[in-house]
Amino acid sequence: MAEGLIKHFMPDCEVYSAGVRPEKEVNPNAIQVMLEMGIDISNHQPKNVSLFLNESFDFVITVCDHAHETCPVFSGKVKRRLHIGFEDPADARGTAEEVLTVYRRIRDEIAVAIKTMASEMFVEMT
Repeated sequence: MAEGLIKHFMPDCEVYSAGVRPEKEVNPNAIQVMLEMGIDISNHQPKNVSLFLNESFDFVITVCDHAHETCPVFSGKVKRRLHIGFEDPADARGTAEEVLTVYRRIRDEIAVAIKTMASEMFVEMT
């Protein structure tokens, strides 16, 4: 969801998304709640973070509440590291609607954080 939101709010950014334990496909609940915002992430592919450890990035942003502790060290050049922890919506339990409610909440929390980050980046650049 974070990748889709960053691409939506900052379309000029080159975005890579990866996880420490990626699933085989994007979670259908994530796809559904993102489509509710008009953002289609159905073509995204989960990737393992190990693919990017030697790459250079302006930003490395960890988003899951456990990723800050479990994310491997990037050996490539990283200008800025940022951790914005969120509950993993894939851990949500309950009825289908209760699970979607969690996905919507996390989606909205990520959107607010990304908008805030984008506005702070704009201020730093001016």
